[in-house]
Amino acid sequence: MMGLTFINALVFGVQGNTLRALGKDTPLNQFLAGSAAGAIQCIICCPMELAKTRMQLQGTGEYKLKKKNYKNSLDCLIKIYRKEGLRGINRGMVSTFIRETPSFGFYFLTYDCMTRYLGCEAEDSYVIPKLLFSGGMSGIVSWLSTYPMDVIKSRLQADGVGGVTQYKGILDCVRKSYHDEGWRVFTRGLTSTLLRAFPVNAATFATVTVFLMYMRSEDNLRECEPGPVIQQPSSL
Repeated sequence: MMGLTFINALVFGVQGNTLRALGKDTPLNQFLAGSAAGAIQCIICCPMELAKTRMQLQGTGEYKLKKKNYKNSLDCLIKIYRKEGLRGINRGMVSTFIRETPSFGFYFLTYDCMTRYLGCEAEDSYVIPKLLFSGGMSGIVSWLSTYPMDVIKSRLQADGVGGVTQYKGILDCVRKSYHDEGWRVFTRGLTSTLLRAFPVNAATFATVTVFLMYMRSEDNLRECEPGPVIQQPSSL
């Protein structure tokens, strides 16, 4: 939970600062800023998802053992590092980068387009439902845009757990997965992912947006208070 909180803070922080650096708030810049945020957060996201995948696999199916290898996520990453080094910790980094970069671009682009289309303004009495719907749709579009790569990423990160490595790389994983299970393998689990994505991202975007609205209104109130005017450099 703490890891996800930190990742969300990083993503929204990088996206906001990148958008300001680009100068204009346009659909293209929203996509580019979102893509930059997605690329940066891979550094943290990849090891976290590797640990999650390994933890979920241990004690199930073909990976069933009498004794569990990992006590928790941190213990999992430490043991992977001791056995495989930094390369092991970053297993699936390229596929994660390919998934996250365009995915977050579409994530922020969709939210921007939806809120503009629905007319989400602070004084609107229906602003919260509109923000929730926009955020939920952003999550769905984001997952739809790169879900097949998520399947490949998960397979690469799970590869080698049982002691045998099946895939040489991304293309080899795509080829073997398609050959053995057909094209449906690339959409396996999509429905449950989308059902989870809507409420999670609806809550995330709505919370961030309402918080920013509140902070900006507080700043405006302070500016209207009587008193000496002090010139300060703005970080916005």
